[in-house]
Amino acid sequence: MRMRGELETYRGKRRFGETPEPKGRKGAARAGGGRYLIQRHAATRLHYDFRIEADGVLKSWAVTKAPSRDPHVKRLAVEVEDHPLDYGDFEGTIPAGNYGAGTVQMWDTGTWAPQEPDLAAAFARGQIKMVLDGERLKGKWALIRLKTDRGRPSKRNNWLLIKEKDEFAVEGEGDANMEIDASITTGRTMAQIAEGRKQWTSSKPTGRKAPPKPKATKAQKSDAERPRAFVPIQLCKTADHPPSDAGWAHEIKFDGYRIQIATGGGQATLRTRKGLDWTERFPELAADAARWPDAVIDGEVCALAEDSSPDFSALQTALSDGETEALVYFAFDLLFEGSEDLRDLPLSHRKARLEAYVQRIAKGAAKRVRYVDHFASSGRAVLESACRMDLEGVISKRLDAPYRAGRSTTWVKSKCRGRDEVVIGGWTTDGSRFRSLLVGIKEGQGLRSLGRVGTGYAQPLVKTLIPALAAVETDRSPFVGKDAPKRATRGETIHWTRPVLVAEIEHGGYTDGGSLRQAAFKGLREDKAAAEVDAPPQPPSSTIKAGAKTGGANGRSGKVVVAGVTISNPDKVLWPAHDGADPITKADLARYYEAAAERILPHVADRPLSIIRAPEGIGGEQFFQRHAMPGSNPRLKLIDVHERKPYVAVVDVGGLVAVGQSGGLELHPWGCAPGDPETPDQITFDLDPDVGLDFGDVIAASKVVKTRLEALGLNPFVKTTGGKGLHVVVPIKADKRSAVTWEQNKAFAKAVSEAVRAEAPDRFTTTLAKKARGGKIFLDYLRNGRMATAAAPWSPRARPGAGVAFPLAWGQVKTGLDPRAFNMLTAPALLRKADPWADFRQGAVSLKPALKTMGVS
Repeated sequence: MRMRGELETYRGKRRFGETPEPKGRKGAARAGGGRYLIQRHAATRLHYDFRIEADGVLKSWAVTKAPSRDPHVKRLAVEVEDHPLDYGDFEGTIPAGNYGAGTVQMWDTGTWAPQEPDLAAAFARGQIKMVLDGERLKGKWALIRLKTDRGRPSKRNNWLLIKEKDEFAVEGEGDANMEIDASITTGRTMAQIAEGRKQWTSSKPTGRKAPPKPKATKAQKSDAERPRAFVPIQLCKTADHPPSDAGWAHEIKFDGYRIQIATGGGQATLRTRKGLDWTERFPELAADAARWPDAVIDGEVCALAEDSSPDFSALQTALSDGETEALVYFAFDLLFEGSEDLRDLPLSHRKARLEAYVQRIAKGAAKRVRYVDHFASSGRAVLESACRMDLEGVISKRLDAPYRAGRSTTWVKSKCRGRDEVVIGGWTTDGSRFRSLLVGIKEGQGLRSLGRVGTGYAQPLVKTLIPALAAVETDRSPFVGKDAPKRATRGETIHWTRPVLVAEIEHGGYTDGGSLRQAAFKGLREDKAAAEVDAPPQPPSSTIKAGAKTGGANGRSGKVVVAGVTISNPDKVLWPAHDGADPITKADLARYYEAAAERILPHVADRPLSIIRAPEGIGGEQFFQRHAMPGSNPRLKLIDVHERKPYVAVVDVGGLVAVGQSGGLELHPWGCAPGDPETPDQITFDLDPDVGLDFGDVIAASKVVKTRLEALGLNPFVKTTGGKGLHVVVPIKADKRSAVTWEQNKAFAKAVSEAVRAEAPDRFTTTLAKKARGGKIFLDYLRNGRMATAAAPWSPRARPGAGVAFPLAWGQVKTGLDPRAFNMLTAPALLRKADPWADFRQGAVSLKPALKTMGVS
């Protein structure tokens, strides 16, 4: 192929007195890359002219069909003459009798860059690899020149245009792009451009027959006098995770109101998922939509938070206050365009038509309507990204499926966290102050209680909620069954309601009794009736019982779901039977994490975490996991610690259970402030006894350290390690005024340890080597540097007996204390007692005065 750009062939084929095409000049050559464009060309045959800027001209290929983002689809691309650079602005009609007569539409435009530095060599070799950054096409593409059977280049200069696999590839898209009939620059269809051809008149018509004028489609022909009636909508089925096979598209799940917009005859109607007319509730959006071409669109109305993420509570407030100007409509499907019913078309085609439709209307309504793009990469990767962005989840849809009303396996919903709709049966007050909602689900003639929703009541939401509750107040409780709320606590009043209001809530799973954990109110669902609220999609999980065996011999098998996380192989034994106690399974571990979450999370949440994993149990391989691994659960958060890879972290009960699902037996967090890896907020002294010392020696040593720390004005706490030692832990303030560095933190711990050792060198050592201990207790201060960790309070230990690092009150640290009593089998009883570390953070003081006392700078 020629690399030197030239325009003689181009000019020799055209009569510039008759055609509007630019005569053009060769531009200045650039060192690789430049402009890229595609022009849809309805000549004798419809094709697509693919052009890239190189050597001062537009190198050009005629592509038989629209480029496909599916890497498995190869398009024939016939090399044609070079075009001038200003041809990249041409859109119009080439008159009959002229070369290439027909309609030209600017279909895509942007920039391109070669993937290899020697562009001339790539042309000569017949393998041009490029990166496109267009409006419609992005990512890596390749033009590959075909060869004859003898290995020589084809005389017709035939090439193949192929999408390479990357994040912009869309598996299964096929020919969907053929449906996009909209100029990227003017929004005009081919028919609309052809109708304006009178501006390009041929002064010397020839005998050649002009190509036929593109016919108006059903989508462009509509004489509707009013919007179409409500079209029943398609709904999702719930899954634990997105489908992993090819042929699926994954969209972000929006947190708003599902709204179908029908337009026609200069009017627009906005309807809810059940067909209720809500046009008047969204006046600005309705006014915009009345100017759109006739169609029926499926989408979601959302309010956006400051970070541009959907915020359901803000949507509730906007509707309550009548301030709907800033609401945004996210369009994700097109059911009708003009008089054409698109529901039998594959989703890939409907979305291509929708994208073109939105592009045509977006100029005048860009701030209120947005096209919902989709991702064809790994569904799990999309869900992980959504969860890291604190979004609700992902909707996965089959690209080859038609649109069908009702719930379907071709639309699947995967959530990042517990999010359900519940029926309100009452509320509680303390004097005149609102306290909580009492909620449940329909069961027989009443409600089965799911407990209370105690948080999430921002003032704007309460302003709407209270009148709605008062309007349906009644004297009788709607709850039935043994768990029905019967009496108020002291100082509290219960108000009952008829079970007609639906609330959307966010939660951290369910307790053994079926009550919600950590439930927060998000808003009223005015678009949904109480009769439509289903039972929770995940069965309530059980906390482990002391001495109870949940797997293996008990016959429990199959699917187990804990806090919204599916536990695979739940009967896998992680801790074998020990000293007559039952074995502990993976399901038991997951339920323990759920039950202990409120105790564990204050000490590990939002901190970099090292996890000891033993997927085959404590008798198998054990290893540390610090970084995200392929297939990591999306309930885990990633924290950038300025290392090669980010660390994993948990933020909620689902994250803890996800650790259990992966075989994570121990939790070792950094001793830093939540969300701030660079600022320590505690100091840990690990008292590790040499072989031969009994636990009484460790108890005595812990009190020596406690006395030393209290003399420095600090508030030490103590816990077992789950082994043979104790941890003495000091909370310190991490605010801007009080914060210390990691170096200071570690230096202080060392100074205190050395001072204790100096006073009793026969009892203590600060030397790590085992041979130096000689019947002494090792004061390990090394757990206080950056990236150092210690077992978290309530963390299990990957050792026989399933011990737990148990927080103690100092009154418990006395003769007779047996650390083996604190384990996963005794945990249910332990969790019913008051938390000895409940005021751990309240005990924090500034470390700076103590640093000064110890002479640490």
